[in-house]
Amino acid sequence: MARSSGDDGVSYRRLGTPWDDALSLFTFAGAWAPAAVSLAAGWGAWDGARLCGVLLGERAGAAVMLHGPVVVTPRGAPAEAAIEVAGHLVADALEQAQADGIDTVYTRPQGLDRIWVRSGFIPVPEALLPRELKGPPGVGLFGWRGGTALWSAAGRGTPRHRKVAAR
Repeated sequence: MARSSGDDGVSYRRLGTPWDDALSLFTFAGAWAPAAVSLAAGWGAWDGARLCGVLLGERAGAAVMLHGPVVVTPRGAPAEAAIEVAGHLVADALEQAQADGIDTVYTRPQGLDRIWVRSGFIPVPEALLPRELKGPPGVGLFGWRGGTALWSAAGRGTPRHRKVAAR
C-alpha cells in the first residue's frame, strides 16, 4: 500500500525480504547496517521507481532498534527534502511499531536529533538496550516509548517503588 506525502511525489511503503535494495542504499551512503538475517522490518521511500530512503529495524521481544534513516536526494535538492523524507519514514515506523505491539524503540542519534526529538525520542543510557539489540557501539542512544509509558531510572522489569526494610 503506497501513500504519498503530498506534492513532492515521494511515495512510502513498508519493505520486506529480500533486503538487498535497502542494504544497497546503506552501502551507497557508507552507513553501517545490520546483517539481513537480523532484520525484522523496513520502511522505504520512492521517488518514482528509485528507492531514495530507507529505515530498517531489528526486533527483540517488545523492543526494536532502528537503523537509519538513510536518504539519498537528487543533486541540487534542498537538505530539507531529505529531512522530510527521513521524518516520514520515522513516523511510519512508530505507527507500525504500535500496531505490532512494540513498546520501546531505540535508535542511534546520527546527528538527526531534530527528527528523533520531534518524534518523542529522548536520550537513554546504553544499559537499557536489550542484550539482543546490542551490537556495534555507537555514540549515544535514543529511546521512544509508546502510549503513556514513562521512562524510569529503575529500568524495565525493575520495581519502581521498593519497600525499605525496617531496621
